[in-house]
Amino acid sequence: MTSAAPSVSLARPVIAVLMAAALSPACAQEVPATNLADLSLEELSAVRITSASRKEERLADTPASVYVITGDMLQRSAVRTLPEALRLAPNLQVAQTTSFQYAISARGHNDITTNKLLVMIDGRTVFTPLYSGVFWDAQDVLLADVDRIEVISGPAGVVWGTNAVNGVINVIMKKADALSGDLVQLADGHSGRSAAWRHAGRLGASGEFAYAVYGKADSGKRTRRASGADNPDEWGHGQVGFRTSWGQDDDRYTVQGDYYRSSGEQPALVRAHLSGVNLMAHWERSLADGASLRVQGYADRTDRDLPGILVEQLNTYDLDLQYHLPKRARHETIVGGGYRYAADRVGLNGALAFLPAQRKLRWGNLFVQHEWRWQEEWRVIGGLRMESNTYTGVEWLPSVKLAWSPHSGAFWWATLARNVRAPSRIDTDVYFPAQPPYLLTGGPQFRAEVANTVETGWRMRPNAAWSWSLVGFHTQYQRLRSIDQQGATLVIGNQVHGFTQGIEAQATWLPSRDWTLEAGALLLHQEFKGGLPPQQRQGSDPTHQLRLSARWHALEQHDVQLTLRTVGRLPATISANPLTATPVPAYAVADLQWSWRPGKQVDLTVAARNLFDRRHREFGGLASPNPQDTVMLGRVVDAVLSVKF
Repeated sequence: MTSAAPSVSLARPVIAVLMAAALSPACAQEVPATNLADLSLEELSAVRITSASRKEERLADTPASVYVITGDMLQRSAVRTLPEALRLAPNLQVAQTTSFQYAISARGHNDITTNKLLVMIDGRTVFTPLYSGVFWDAQDVLLADVDRIEVISGPAGVVWGTNAVNGVINVIMKKADALSGDLVQLADGHSGRSAAWRHAGRLGASGEFAYAVYGKADSGKRTRRASGADNPDEWGHGQVGFRTSWGQDDDRYTVQGDYYRSSGEQPALVRAHLSGVNLMAHWERSLADGASLRVQGYADRTDRDLPGILVEQLNTYDLDLQYHLPKRARHETIVGGGYRYAADRVGLNGALAFLPAQRKLRWGNLFVQHEWRWQEEWRVIGGLRMESNTYTGVEWLPSVKLAWSPHSGAFWWATLARNVRAPSRIDTDVYFPAQPPYLLTGGPQFRAEVANTVETGWRMRPNAAWSWSLVGFHTQYQRLRSIDQQGATLVIGNQVHGFTQGIEAQATWLPSRDWTLEAGALLLHQEFKGGLPPQQRQGSDPTHQLRLSARWHALEQHDVQLTLRTVGRLPATISANPLTATPVPAYAVADLQWSWRPGKQVDLTVAARNLFDRRHREFGGLASPNPQDTVMLGRVVDAVLSVKF
């Protein structure tokens, strides 16, 4: 298999990926494989999702801020990586920092070490206990086989646990029994190139055993710095995997797994290496009276070698159980629990030390969620989760939602929830530099961060031509991470507090059968206090961002889409040299995609991004302590060809 790379420019990105957290301010019904442009708004609102409340429900009836990125949208956008695909969700903040690294968050706190957003792939949590976030260079899927990506902004701790503070992303792949034949996909362009192949079929006398196997290889080209020089962040990534599904009577089984291997450039001219393997099994049984039982387990291994920074080996084992009780006239109850064990070992290899070098971490949980339907229009949904972790013991996560649907085209909800962000190794075990005397140490008494959220939303579909939603939220944070002075040493503590509030808006209009117009907006206001300056800033977030999209699909074989995005100014983030910390200017970009489908088996998409903007910055901070080293993004043209056999 091709050896490829998460190019890790890392005397900057992993102190950016690990230290910035401390040093910075402070299973569902398959969506039919049809062109969604042919669906009415009523049919689109009937798309069913599972990530908001651990049960299948209509998107229109979900009491949460949700955006669904469909497989058809991914096909038309010609994106090559999962982080780029997430740009399609207007309720996320996505900023590119190198050719492979991104800062992705919901409702603020954005950084390359974002730790308040939970990310899953088919229900498998992709999570690093180093900083309670996601290494995006290790997350890859065959985008052609993605069924949908459910993006939920807002609290989800009751259903998914600690760290689902400000949102959840669940990447849901198509089941093996929804695939058939062979797929070949080739991509090339300014950002890089890739090749992928997938074969799907059935075995058994009646074809009850479905399987799919795939392989893919990607490479990313160097980005450019503000100074005009190349940034040494060329990368490549190779991955293979399989999915199987089968069932008898009321039992359904799924087993799937992936293996990947990467390597890439670093400024010190020593290559970084990454590899991993995961295996997941899922069993679901349908019982009488609408009851169901689900059991899911997975094992995950990651090896990361960043010369001059760290060497890590992480083994994770997870078991999750859920029981949906028999439905009663006005009551519906889901109970469940889970256990996760991780053995994490970080070796001395440069700038950072984690002491002790090896940690055995455990998380356990029990939860209950009950829905009471009061008359036909009103619902009350209450939930409570008890979750334990190695650092702070038991944490309680309660939530209550009130939902009202006066008629089929209107839906209102309100939410009160308490969520926590459990401590990670960087909070308690990190030491910098790797040898004494230490300038920075972890806080052994670090407590869980707390987020209390109130949210209300209104979703309307006044007629068959258009729909809109408006969500307002306010989150009060307590015990956020800070840097405290203790003699000559800085120690990580919990001295920052404050709030984030804002508005999320989405609208869709179908003025005719040939046109689809979409708009999404996010307004954000934050205030924080406590800790040493500049601890008051948590992440680097714009006060506003806006996305407008117009799609024309008049011709049967052709589809054209124009997207305009504008992102507000980012404040200056902490830097290795405070004198070089500068704000990131506001920017606006235009993207144009053209798709041609000469037949059911062939699809060609050409995407031109940043059409009217020669170069712009999307992020700053520790990833680029000198503004002249900041990655600048310019015009990009990529093409993706998919052929099915």
